[in-house]
Amino acid sequence: MKKKINPTQMILYLIVAAFALCCLLPMVLVFVVSITEEKALTKNGYSFIPEAFSIEPYKRLIYEGSPIFRSYGITFFTVIVGTTIAVLITFLAAYPLANQKVKYRNGLALYFFITSIFNAGLVPWYLISKKLGLYNNLWALLIPSMIFTPFNMFLVRNYIKSLPVSLMECARIDGAGEVRILFQICMPLCKPVLATIVLFYGIAYWNSWFNAIMLVDNSKLYPLQMLLIKVESDIRMIASVGGASAGGSIVPTEGMKMATAVMTIGPIIFLYPFLQKYFVKGIIMGAVKG
Repeated sequence: MKKKINPTQMILYLIVAAFALCCLLPMVLVFVVSITEEKALTKNGYSFIPEAFSIEPYKRLIYEGSPIFRSYGITFFTVIVGTTIAVLITFLAAYPLANQKVKYRNGLALYFFITSIFNAGLVPWYLISKKLGLYNNLWALLIPSMIFTPFNMFLVRNYIKSLPVSLMECARIDGAGEVRILFQICMPLCKPVLATIVLFYGIAYWNSWFNAIMLVDNSKLYPLQMLLIKVESDIRMIASVGGASAGGSIVPTEGMKMATAVMTIGPIIFLYPFLQKYFVKGIIMGAVKG
């Protein structure tokens, strides 16, 4: 027996489909522009159906010995290591705040909240980072601005508070310690909310460039975002003095901009489908109970 589709559901499906299309079209346009010849862009502007195709922007970014491969490696390192550390810190901070047996948990929660409003400022942050040796090395891209947000911590705390208290009590009666309860019982049950903050932290580290500007002088340590910022700056400089490279060919300034955008957002897009099934559940469950 075929399931009848409710007219209201059909309207909702159409609205969601239209919204998804509106989100998809700009990304398609960015990719199409990145493979459009510069002369065609100058003549006709942006178009979904280009007059002439060209992969020149990608040739200028990806070539034998290109620093972009090293930058990709550095960025993947910071994303994986930084996200792992940030998620672990968030979970370890949220668990005791969700445990009603912990004294002064509300005061500790206030401490975390205050740090999201006040900070010491840029100069002390920079001086302390250099004093600790976090300069011109990979740890300078991770530690000085360890991306830990109280919002994510409270999200995890609220999710843990929604778990059955009887489950934890039974584990304690059976002789399980807090560390075992934390990692063997609580953590597996928190997969949805942990996957949610993995997505948040991962995107934040992927897009991070501020530490590289402030604490890294060695171009071999540039993450992807910093390298592409430098490439785009060089392109604008060449365009401002005539728009031609050393070989006499026109630099595809617009195509290069779009190509860098494609190379920046491309890999991170593939992360979302793996975490999608946990994302909505983690957000809803973590935000309901306070």
